[in-house]
Amino acid sequence: MDGTPDAVPGAPAPPPAPPPESPLVSLTPAAEGLLRSLRRQHGPLMFHQSGGCCDGSAPMCYPAGEFRTGAADVRLAELVVPGVPEPIEFWISRSQWDLWRHTRLTVDVVPGRGSGFSLESPEGVRFLTRSHLVP
Repeated sequence: MDGTPDAVPGAPAPPPAPPPESPLVSLTPAAEGLLRSLRRQHGPLMFHQSGGCCDGSAPMCYPAGEFRTGAADVRLAELVVPGVPEPIEFWISRSQWDLWRHTRLTVDVVPGRGSGFSLESPEGVRFLTRSHLVP
């Protein structure tokens, strides 16, 4: 026995975990494309990783500065998206980051309706955070 959990028949294989030196937050090509479109419509953008409540653990996208951050928040990344002139800041609450600090986050896009507060909501898709444990 090698300690690897048995695969569930018919289930897709999970994506490989990124190495520990990988960036704390990355974007899929689909997320980059949606961010380019949202940037054209709304100007500079930012993310705040929701900690639960109404939208589960969804990354919420806002016009830059619209979501007020403070000492209770941590800026994890300044995401560089080709075609977007400025980095997109990615924030998370300090208490949530204390729980998630052993992960690397990947922002993706999936079909469905997101939060009414997040900019992608009218597009029929929503941002989704996929997390990967790192040693």
